[in-house]
Amino acid sequence: MAKKDFTYKDALSELEDILQEIENGEPDLDSLSEKVKRATFLIKECKTRLRKTSEEIDSILEDWEKGE
Repeated sequence: MAKKDFTYKDALSELEDILQEIENGEPDLDSLSEKVKRATFLIKECKTRLRKTSEEIDSILEDWEKGE
């Protein structure tokens, strides 16, 4: 799945689903590896998006403060 094919909310929801499946012991050993790989990808993507959003907000606030 490409990075822009889902929203942050979608990624978080999928992570919650994966976590619930793992906690309930649902995935078999073969699919567990794939679930962990997918969760790792989603976590990295969420962190990247959070970092980017934080930087954008910081930049907006700096520009706003300079305008005062």
